[in-house]
Amino acid sequence: MAENKTTTPAIATRVDRSASTRSSDDQKVAGRITITDGVVAKVAGIAAREVTGVYALGGGGARALGAIRDAVNATDLTQGVKVEVGETQAAADLKVVVEYPAPIGQVADQVRASVAGAIERLTGLDVVEVNVEIHDVHIADDDDDDAEPRVA
Repeated sequence: MAENKTTTPAIATRVDRSASTRSSDDQKVAGRITITDGVVAKVAGIAAREVTGVYALGGGGARALGAIRDAVNATDLTQGVKVEVGETQAAADLKVVVEYPAPIGQVADQVRASVAGAIERLTGLDVVEVNVEIHDVHIADDDDDDAEPRVA
């Protein structure tokens, strides 16, 4: 007689997903360190903003909401950043607005390197993936309301 076994399909993930904790065999005191997704997202957002040529992070709606937050001194450093944190690994997705005329490919490569380096250095997590989506190109004249129109 055949047994009916039901299996739950595995959820695809980019990182080791048992528990979001870090432990060190070098420590003599027992315990666990937990690093939340929000902490890793903030580290990634700060590192991305430090790259020359990055104007902002996030899509249009997120940037509009971010402008309101900035006006009331409540800047969201995780805007435009999504992360997955596993037991020993992390992955990040960033939406970036590049300042014109910065070379887009070079800026994206520098963002990937900066974000991966900062996450690894500050959290000790292995970064398995950093995806950069170039969402827009910022032209300095776009924000200058006093400038004369470029077309008549």
